[in-house]
Amino acid sequence: MRLEPEPAPAAMADRLELLVAQVEQRLIALAEALRERDVLAIELQAQELHQALASAVNAFIHAARHGGVPDAVRLRLARASAQLARQREALSRATAALDRAIDVLMPGANANAGQVYTANGLSKALPGRTSLNA
Repeated sequence: MRLEPEPAPAAMADRLELLVAQVEQRLIALAEALRERDVLAIELQAQELHQALASAVNAFIHAARHGGVPDAVRLRLARASAQLARQREALSRATAALDRAIDVLMPGANANAGQVYTANGLSKALPGRTSLNA
């Protein structure tokens, strides 16, 4: 088994810079997909962001064990991580709001069973009728 030589500190710093730039680009692309509400693009960008983050984390761990990580690059990754946390929180809030809206519009089987919405709002279903007309 042949081991690869350790990269020079400058080359390692350049690689870390490139990896952080890729994470930043994926965050920007994900934010744009979220703004556009493009489900397919959101899924694609989320996957690419996950891969970019995994690569960056692995490289940072390696760099930390073999000479350290430049402060400027560490700060950029920390900022990217904070941006990701903000996006995750915003998405979580939006998902919770959507879940609440769906619960109001389409009550579950246990909540208000037998009730439906009509053009005039919530009304009880007629006794003996189990189907809805569109």
